[in-house]
Amino acid sequence: MKTLLLLFLLLLTSGLANGQASSIGIVDFHGLRGVSEQQARQSLQIKEGDAVPGSPEKAVRRLEALPNVARARLAIVCCDAGGRSILYVGIEEKGVPTLQFRGAPQGKIRLPDRMVRAGEALADAVGRAVQKGDAGEDDSQGHALFHNPEARSFQNRFITFAAQNLKTIRAVLRESSDAKHRALAAEIIAYATNKRDVVKDLVFSMSDPDEGVRNNSMRALGIIAEFAQSKPGAQIKVPVRPFVLMLNSPEWTDRNKSSIALFHLTGKRDPAILSALRERALPSLIEMARWKNPGHALAPFVLLGRVGNLSEEEIWKAWTSGDREALVEIVRKNLKSK
Repeated sequence: MKTLLLLFLLLLTSGLANGQASSIGIVDFHGLRGVSEQQARQSLQIKEGDAVPGSPEKAVRRLEALPNVARARLAIVCCDAGGRSILYVGIEEKGVPTLQFRGAPQGKIRLPDRMVRAGEALADAVGRAVQKGDAGEDDSQGHALFHNPEARSFQNRFITFAAQNLKTIRAVLRESSDAKHRALAAEIIAYATNKRDVVKDLVFSMSDPDEGVRNNSMRALGIIAEFAQSKPGAQIKVPVRPFVLMLNSPEWTDRNKSSIALFHLTGKRDPAILSALRERALPSLIEMARWKNPGHALAPFVLLGRVGNLSEEEIWKAWTSGDREALVEIVRKNLKSK
């Protein structure tokens, strides 16, 4: 399955390397239960081949005007095989259990300027690295280290920040009223030497009202979960339940990052974890496994196969065959026979 994860990373980074496109190549949906895709597409009024909308608020309002829709969310991400943008449309229907996030904190505490400058410089360096096709990273130490020397130099500064200023970073993550500072704090705190100690902080910030904070927290926890699998002696435990619930979010980033974390957390096929996925997130896994972009669909596809009790070899064979629907039907049959 290492080959499977490598393919996922290659697909993801190759899409990023193409940069943000001005037209839409894929429109995909999640959260549709009672509302049909045809109804959603008619209300969306944005289709493949259209220009990327500069102002998506009107489309959101049209979707939320549908009788059974409580909330709609749009996410434009990079990229399909042709280098065009992907539009993900998230729907939260009325009567469906919703995710509950904490209220925004009101504290005045902020990160020091040197951390903010390093965070901005890292983002710029990553952008340049991606454009060069140099987006690989090493996660073997329990945090992300880019192959690109410039980007990596700023991440090495994060290691120093986390070692010397953990108390401040932790306070910003939990108390700051500035979501951008909380998001950067979630990114930096993951570079602390004691991963077990910061898991609780990152799990706490998974319930942040800001999707950027949640995104950084889940990305960090996914890497820590992979590290924990390879280093059982470290006794790092990353809880599973928050990630399972996030699979039902209308926000694409919540679903994307939680599926990647669960990819690692289900590696040993703990029956309790697979049962929770089956009971709480099966429809979400099915629709995500059908997403047209392979780099985004692979982790949910693997999770779906594991829930359906397929071997890793069977999952890989189904993936490489290109017939994803066949796996969906096998999983449904397997679960129905239980």
